Amino acid sequence: MSSTGTPIPGQETTIPDKLYFRIGEVAQLAGVEPYVLRFWESEFPQLAPKKSGSGHRLYRRKEVEMVFEVKRLLYEKRYTIEGARLHFEQSRKKGGAAKTASSAAAARPAEAPMQAMLFGAPAPPAGLDEIKKEISSILDFLRRGSVRAVR
Repeated sequence: MSSTGTPIPGQETTIPDKLYFRIGEVAQLAGVEPYVLRFWESEFPQLAPKKSGSGHRLYRRKEVEMVFEVKRLLYEKRYTIEGARLHFEQSRKKGGAAKTASSAAAARPAEAPMQAMLFGAPAPPAGLDEIKKEISSILDFLRRGSVRAVR
């Protein structure tokens, strides 16, 4: 491999200037096993290498870059698979439309559930105690009714 290529931000590895990469090359560049790449393909629809006539996976540059981003999110940022998937989905949506001040303000509330999913349980919604009490009273009513039916 030549020393020329695209440097990867935050990494010392560069992606060689090639059109296609085999799974072994990508695994070596990313520092993961090939079976990890195959698993990531099943979890991230955007990561879909073409297959040659003989069935070998052929990764394009954008897919190799995505492999490095998936690795960064999972190993360095400690995201879950679902969290990384949501991150890519949110990035895709943000990149699709220019943000205005109003759309940016409207997007902020949607970030809280995603962050809660990634980093812990969300705060209970308002009125949850009333809902619990109502469910408990319904259960009590049903239990009393079923006891009478059995007698």
